[in-house]
Amino acid sequence: MMSNITFSHPYFFWLLLIVPAYIAWYVWKQKGMQASLKISTLKGFAQAPVSKKIYLRHLLFAFRVLSIILLIIVLARPQSSNSFRNEITEGIDIMMALDISGSMTAEDFKPNRLEAAKEVAEEFIKGRPNDKIGLVIYAAESFTQCPLTTDHKVLINLFRDINEVSLDNSGTAIGMGLATAVQRIKDSKAKSKVIILLTDGENNKGEIAPMTAAEIAKTFGVRVYTIGVGTNGMAPYPVQTVFGKQYQQVEVKIDEELLQGIADLTDGKYFRATDEQKLDEIYKEIDLLEKTRIEVREYTKRKEEYWWFAALAGLFLLSEIFLRSTVFRNLP
Repeated sequence: MMSNITFSHPYFFWLLLIVPAYIAWYVWKQKGMQASLKISTLKGFAQAPVSKKIYLRHLLFAFRVLSIILLIIVLARPQSSNSFRNEITEGIDIMMALDISGSMTAEDFKPNRLEAAKEVAEEFIKGRPNDKIGLVIYAAESFTQCPLTTDHKVLINLFRDINEVSLDNSGTAIGMGLATAVQRIKDSKAKSKVIILLTDGENNKGEIAPMTAAEIAKTFGVRVYTIGVGTNGMAPYPVQTVFGKQYQQVEVKIDEELLQGIADLTDGKYFRATDEQKLDEIYKEIDLLEKTRIEVREYTKRKEEYWWFAALAGLFLLSEIFLRSTVFRNLP
């Protein structure tokens, strides 16, 4: 609940311009009322008492000015308002399908493709606290690492545990990874169901063709955003030898036509990430595309507050009248 003061007729505040003009007139009038007397010396008046009423008489004018200001505020019609604001947040369901095949250890991303993808995905998850998010990992086979959940701390911990040996990494089964993600999200009651599929290669394993999995996703109203990860050209790939870890340059092969086709079929979008910064920008763009829907209901109740100011104005006026007819009765 929020309470604040507003004015129904604020244009009456222009009348406040009267106040400085009135003060200027009063000062000019006081100077004109002071008489002058020429004498040879002031020694005889040095100890003469000066009545405090001479200075306090200006209090009457101050009361009058305050009364005028308060009456102008009354004319502006102050009102207090109490606002009740209810927010209803409806999240979406998101399954993340992450390629963890051996090629994801290529170091064209730092420290490598897989670790970079995990870091960016973690930040994406943290930025969507109202959504249910799950995780599927795939290489030569697919596996549900985490079903849809709002417990994002658990999900992030499971993300961090992933490495390239979590599954058989001898191939890339894009169709299987997508099909598993669809299986996990198809029965969701959310109005928006999304899969973010990330891979750095071509489909060369699995019993389900990627476009078949995409057709299933479309049937269940699931939108798929696909991300191809890998620099253009060649990438340094680590290889274990008898002499330790060695690097060899491997050509980056991403089936962009396939990924574009999956995205188009499911009303999603295809992205290409050639470095960590681009990958981060892609997730931010998906975040904007799939923002949670917030409905706001607002109720406002207004109450007249002018009587406070009217009462104060009356008090100052009565005080001026009373003091003028008693304490300051004999003053000009």
